[in-house]
Amino acid sequence: MKKSIVSLLFGLSLLGLGNAWAIDSLSISLTPDQSNPPSPQMGDWLKFHSVIQNSGIQQAHGVVAWISLVQVDPGHEQPMDLEDWSAHKAVTQAILQPGQQVNVEWPMRLIQAGAYRVVISTVDRETGHVMTSPFVDFQVRRKPVVESVRILPVAFGVPGLLLGMMSWRRYRRRTGIMRILR
Repeated sequence: MKKSIVSLLFGLSLLGLGNAWAIDSLSISLTPDQSNPPSPQMGDWLKFHSVIQNSGIQQAHGVVAWISLVQVDPGHEQPMDLEDWSAHKAVTQAILQPGQQVNVEWPMRLIQAGAYRVVISTVDRETGHVMTSPFVDFQVRRKPVVESVRILPVAFGVPGLLLGMMSWRRYRRRTGIMRILR
């Protein structure tokens, strides 16, 4: 009796797994590009490389992979909208054969200072389970948006140019009136 109950529970647990065997068939790696700056700041570009591999024995159909970015600053934890950060948001593969792999480069422009975590998520049509890569953490330094080297020539140059034009116009008007009076 005890043996049959254990066998029944074991059989039900295998049935309950369903397509869970396929979950382990896709493996995802994520690494930062070697050319990334060691201390990136706002406005810089970073690249990440991922390899999505079917290490199982069956084909994976309708594979979709996407990049996610999460801000992890204490008190400001939130997922980031990638609209400004990356134009390369998702990759699809109709069929991924056993042993086949897809190499993807994910460029990202750094928009806001802070601490971030990036991850690649993948799902296939048949399992419906999300598989993720290991996280890659990075820190973005603040970049001064207004730099005195760039703004001072404009701040002093435009008013100086306007004063110069008004003075020249006034001078031309006076010299024109003087000619008429002579």
